[in-house]
Amino acid sequence: MPIWCWGRLCNVIRHCVLAAVALARIASAHDAITTKLLWTQEISRIIYRHCANCHREGGTAMSLMSYDDARPWAKAIRDEVLSRRMPPWGAVKGVGEFRDDPSLSQIEIDMIVNWVEGGAPEGDEAYLATTPQRKPAEKPAPSGPGITFTSGAARTLTHQTLAAGIRPVQLAPGAWLDVTASRPDGGVEHLIWIRGWRPQWERTYYFLHPLRLAAGTRIAVYSSQPAAASLILAE
Repeated sequence: MPIWCWGRLCNVIRHCVLAAVALARIASAHDAITTKLLWTQEISRIIYRHCANCHREGGTAMSLMSYDDARPWAKAIRDEVLSRRMPPWGAVKGVGEFRDDPSLSQIEIDMIVNWVEGGAPEGDEAYLATTPQRKPAEKPAPSGPGITFTSGAARTLTHQTLAAGIRPVQLAPGAWLDVTASRPDGGVEHLIWIRGWRPQWERTYYFLHPLRLAAGTRIAVYSSQPAAASLILAE
């Protein structure tokens, strides 16, 4: 074969190889779709329900209101909800019942994880729910003074108490807190449990229903570091 023909053949082969590499890179940039869960049907509704007030245009965090907004953050969303860092709340799910709890159920977490790991498909826009309006900040329910309990020093209530909520105080970042009520009849109720405290979680956690605690109930605060909790009294 003449030298000039061999050179042309080498150039053709080189261009073919480069084209194949480029196509492979494009293909690898898109995850294979292995889930039936869709942004337009299931996932956007979860995001709208739990995240819309902060994750929107003009909110306190990046917008997740559209598929194009959310898709680049898919794996980060998965990691945040798995660790329960988002939505920010603090109280462990299943310990105590509180008002205005934005945290996700286990089913909702599983749906987000399966959607992300299944390729995060978009779906048909015809099924997309209407973008929710931003909710105005709710005023906390009126409450009376609080009774403060410190870790390592359990106290017994001397009279019947109606508690509207509970507020962790003096809690160091990363610490855990567990507040329990041991009733005179022998029953024990965990009022709140917080793991890996973060300063942005600072709030009063209002019970879903005011909690009636009989005289003789022993309140104990357990924490990984010295801390306290205030029992907010209902008026």
